[in-house]
Amino acid sequence: MTSKLTYMGVIGLAALSSVAATPAFAAGTTAGTTITNTATVDYQVGGVAQGQQTASNNFTVDRRINLLVEEVGTVTTNVVPGQANAVTTFQLTNSSNETLDFALVASQIAGGTAAHGGTDTFNVNNVRIYRDNTATGTVGSWDAGDTLITSYIDELVVDTAIRLFVVADIPAALANNAVAGVTLRATAREGGLVGTQGAAITETTGANTAGKDTVFADIAGVTGDAARDGSHSDNDDYTVQTATLAVTKTSRVISDPFNNTTNPKLIPGAVVEYCIAVTNSGGAAATSVAINDPVPGQLTFNAGTILLGGTVTSGTCDFNGTAGGSYAAPNVSGTIASIAAGASSTLVFRATVN
Repeated sequence: MTSKLTYMGVIGLAALSSVAATPAFAAGTTAGTTITNTATVDYQVGGVAQGQQTASNNFTVDRRINLLVEEVGTVTTNVVPGQANAVTTFQLTNSSNETLDFALVASQIAGGTAAHGGTDTFNVNNVRIYRDNTATGTVGSWDAGDTLITSYIDELVVDTAIRLFVVADIPAALANNAVAGVTLRATAREGGLVGTQGAAITETTGANTAGKDTVFADIAGVTGDAARDGSHSDNDDYTVQTATLAVTKTSRVISDPFNNTTNPKLIPGAVVEYCIAVTNSGGAAATSVAINDPVPGQLTFNAGTILLGGTVTSGTCDFNGTAGGSYAAPNVSGTIASIAAGASSTLVFRATVN
């Protein structure tokens, strides 16, 4: 930065002394600060001390606009279809040498590669921005005590980093591993008036002036956010982790009245065992899996034969499990508490051919 110089006094000798200024903050000396130093010269004529000569110089420190928006963490936010208030987390740092306002915009990417490698395929709903309230609730996590931000951060002081949350609702009926990318962008605005968003800031062009000039020093953010534009942005994303269920139903004959269990046939009086297998090929557990199966009118349900939570081996039911479920003619029903991602579970029951 070129100095703004104002000379006072005249010095005709080369022996000068000066005082160096030390920055007050990591971000540098506060913009608008006047830095002054004074040199003194003492001399003699004919061995007699003469009056001291002085000369002063001052200049005004210009304003460096620098900010950083960063995703907090290095992984996607896992969500389920229909989830409300899904949270992605960012940090905004004011690295300028002046207290500023910052306009905030949360937007969604339109296709392409998201922050963590997935392909953006859907949009979230009801997007909001919150500022972490460090006085209440859990610091660093979104909760009811955090402050809803409608458009800007007010009077963010130098060298301060704050936590911001982009909160959204996830649509229903999404496929496993579907991805939605979000962007948080902050733009520096004039500070100085509490409770009012400051005016847009313009970078000073041309030569250095005697006043407080402005220099944009921010680095490039994500797509569309160039270096030295007075703003910065970063991306995060949501990835759907949901259950993907496939249901198969098989049957086998257990016995008949004549052959008993040796090569039984499906004649009247034969006992048939049904197996309803549910396989979860998704990325999250399926819970409270309710199975209902009406027994055909040509069969009579065999009481006490319902088994839940059995296993499947190589695609074939193992016809095992734990007694449970219920029968309310004509429906056999039972609920499996949880089927993990990549697992299968079964409901088994028996009935007799009429």
